Amino acid sequence: MMLVVSCAASGLVHAQSTAQRNSVPKTAPEPKAAAPQLPVVQGTQLDRVDVIVNGDLILDSDVDQEKRFAALLPYGEASGVYSRDSAIERLINRDLILQQSRLQPENAVSSEDATKDLDALRKAIPTCKEFHCETEAGWNHFLASQGFDEKSIIILWKERMEVLEFIEQRFRMGIKIDLAQIKKYYTDTMLPLYAEQHVAPPPLESISSRIQEVLLQQQVSKLLDDWLKSLRAQGSVVVMHPGEGAP
Repeated sequence: MMLVVSCAASGLVHAQSTAQRNSVPKTAPEPKAAAPQLPVVQGTQLDRVDVIVNGDLILDSDVDQEKRFAALLPYGEASGVYSRDSAIERLINRDLILQQSRLQPENAVSSEDATKDLDALRKAIPTCKEFHCETEAGWNHFLASQGFDEKSIIILWKERMEVLEFIEQRFRMGIKIDLAQIKKYYTDTMLPLYAEQHVAPPPLESISSRIQEVLLQQQVSKLLDDWLKSLRAQGSVVVMHPGEGAP
């Protein structure tokens, strides 16, 4: 669906008064002048709706923003080749989670919390070093290079924190990883990987906490995926294609 601004052309027609018509001799009527036409202004595309998630719109500009926002995520969370379809999927999932999270307003993240978290983030973004993000001027310069300002990035970061907090509370807190699961992952997954690289594996005790985190994330992801599929089935997610109108 295109959001379009347009101006329709219109004609101006002037009629004669009754007195004028009566005073005109009964001869062949003069042809009326053609109504002047205003130039037609072409529609100007402002934005395009890509997805409708339970009535919330995800716009083309949101997808572009998601690509730029990925540059700020620490630890390579959005690494790899950019995919527009993957970006749209992330936005759909984020929207679904935020809709559920905001049913519990007491769990809302404050601007102060987001600002504090962003202050720590400056040290975790490699490209921030060349901008000297430890200074306010350098941080603002870096944000501007990605198409953001302080206000817009705080809003986005609050949403990100809200999503992570919701996932933590709903899924992670109830998951338990026992020693047997850690040993099985070490034996079945990690040892073969080290063998392929002809590298001596580290002892289990030294990496058990890391294995536990990996297994925890796997279970959270599985629960989250199933939950998001359920939300989609219960609600309405409509992906729009160019030229299509809203349902």
